[in-house]
Amino acid sequence: MKVFLGTLLLMGYCILAAQSGLPITEYDYHTPAGSVSPVTIGFGGLNVAYAGTYFDAYDNPALLADNEHSSIVLSFRMKEESKLKFEEAIQFSNALKDKQMKYLSLITRNAAWSYQPMASINISEINAEQNRIRYYDYQLDKWQISYAGRDKQWDMISAGINLKFLTGRLVRISQVKNGTDWIVDQNEYFIDDKVKGFSGDLGMTVDQGSMVYGVAFYDVYSKLFWENYDSAELKRRAAAGFAYKSGGLALMAGLQGLIAKETDTTFHFGLVQDWTWQTEDYFSDSPANQNFVLRLGMYSDKFNGTENITYTLGSGYYYNFFRFDFALRNNGMKLKDSEYIFSLGAGF
Repeated sequence: MKVFLGTLLLMGYCILAAQSGLPITEYDYHTPAGSVSPVTIGFGGLNVAYAGTYFDAYDNPALLADNEHSSIVLSFRMKEESKLKFEEAIQFSNALKDKQMKYLSLITRNAAWSYQPMASINISEINAEQNRIRYYDYQLDKWQISYAGRDKQWDMISAGINLKFLTGRLVRISQVKNGTDWIVDQNEYFIDDKVKGFSGDLGMTVDQGSMVYGVAFYDVYSKLFWENYDSAELKRRAAAGFAYKSGGLALMAGLQGLIAKETDTTFHFGLVQDWTWQTEDYFSDSPANQNFVLRLGMYSDKFNGTENITYTLGSGYYYNFFRFDFALRNNGMKLKDSEYIFSLGAGF
């Protein structure tokens, strides 16, 4: 009888918890602030028309259409507690410091396989005055397949697609002290639920020589299936822009926003200067190609003061197919509050 009553109480508690709803109110991940590419961040946080960055599958899958090499890339964000000066942040030795992985991608010509932790939140809070402990852990991972091709009749047009599989888990628990024991706080329902889902992106570019136009639609159709809660959808976003290339110089501009009645459109502007030279290769008789790249950019939804503008700066060094890229961004030109991200890539 006690077991039966305990089972009923547990079932009732789970039903009430499910009815209370998830603490996650929206699923909006493909934002400028959430970019995984130090290359894209460096020139303004948006890229739909500038190919060959090792992050094409994330930015616009159509950019993979003309890729002729295989490569692998990893990007990392320096953890917030790592307070760095600018001259420290650009050092290659940061690859050995405490960091958070943002993206992993393997590119094989015009196809790519990628992994991205879209959300990774872990919060533990202890309130000694209220004798309360709160724990919150939310993880959502994305596994992505990308493919692109170019139209044979209209060879200036390329198109690409991303297919994503999503999986994750949410745990929330709050406990209060009752004498010497810790018990579940009845005012905050315990949650331990898993989620699976899918999503897709579409992209297209039009190449007219020195000018390339691009458009991308992110999470155009998506579904997240929670085990004990209502299903949900990711926020749909769209982006459009162009890139003008002349030698080692490139200028780009574009906009991105939600596909919704009330959007949050941001406008992006960027500049890239790529210096290339050849030196003796220590591993073969062929000359080695080296590049140093400088990137500048900015974006905002309203350019009415420096505090409302996100400024970006990036650089890169390439030795043959080895790549190291670095970028920072901050609001209001406050360098001390910058977020730093870098990547390591290799072609073969």
